[in-house]
Amino acid sequence: MTTRPPLKIVIPMAGLGTRLRPHTWSKPKQLVSVAGKTVLDHLMDSLDSLPEPENIELIAIVGYLGEQIEEHIQTHYPSLKARFVTQDNPRGQSHAVKLAEEYLSGPMMIVFADTLIKTDLSTLFEESADALAWVQPVPDPRRFGVAELNQDGWVKRLIEKPEEMSNNLAVVGFYYFQEAKDLLSAIDEQMNKNLQLKGEFYLVDAINLMLQKGLRMRTKQVEVWLDAGTPEALLETNRYLLSHGRDNCKEVHQRPEVVIVPPVYIHPTAYIHCSIIGPYVSLGAGCRIEHSIIQDSILEDEAEVNGAILEKSILGRRARVSRRAGVINAGDNTEVLL
Repeated sequence: MTTRPPLKIVIPMAGLGTRLRPHTWSKPKQLVSVAGKTVLDHLMDSLDSLPEPENIELIAIVGYLGEQIEEHIQTHYPSLKARFVTQDNPRGQSHAVKLAEEYLSGPMMIVFADTLIKTDLSTLFEESADALAWVQPVPDPRRFGVAELNQDGWVKRLIEKPEEMSNNLAVVGFYYFQEAKDLLSAIDEQMNKNLQLKGEFYLVDAINLMLQKGLRMRTKQVEVWLDAGTPEALLETNRYLLSHGRDNCKEVHQRPEVVIVPPVYIHPTAYIHCSIIGPYVSLGAGCRIEHSIIQDSILEDEAEVNGAILEKSILGRRARVSRRAGVINAGDNTEVLL
């Protein structure tokens, strides 16, 4: 039995998800579906390689519609020790972490739920550095936060949206700290100095304060970095996941007068009649598709499509589309009928 302090995993999820509307009018963006699972479920999958899973505590920072996240975690991860902290008036990433202060000590991770990554976490507890920032090289770093390294390979500082192209190590929103109290002290200093941007306290500023005082932070490159923050990015992530392990075309019972073009994810309870599905289509539980052609689209649970030709579309839960063609972005319980 381990005597190691539990690893605290903080996931800030209090944002309004405005870039994913209309889907986030009725659910948090972490519960939007992609390739047959919610974004939150894919995020939890990325933590599967952590050692000592029984010694993990999840701290979810929730806000708008946060009760849905709480219900989802308690239903799908009943053995996981989870705490829920409400951020009613979001003032940024550092503010979210500060609200969880009473639960934070010892080793911790901060995981932002806008992006999905693939990386090996099995050796995390062997880490000798004070902190880790996961990164990925990008062709154009100017729209990201990047890690600037010194000549010895340690992080010198983090830069938000750099003007230069030479430093291309984009920070992906995964961090590890050996001691949570050190980060909390830096956040206190950040807030006392009012280091903010447009009314929000960004974690980068707190980390830079720690780096100035000698924090030994190194970087680790991720194998995969996917975005789930906009409809376009969600569809791109859906395409990637279906092409890399989520395709269940071979498991789907072939039905008369139905053509399935892989890769696809089709829930076993989805009903399809006289239709062409795929490529790059995800159908949730209870979907009903008749006399339609659908490609490069995501249909959440119980969505219905009849007599339509859809591409690059996202339909929320129980959305209904009939006799339409083209690109449709419809939230939960929406009807788009001729």
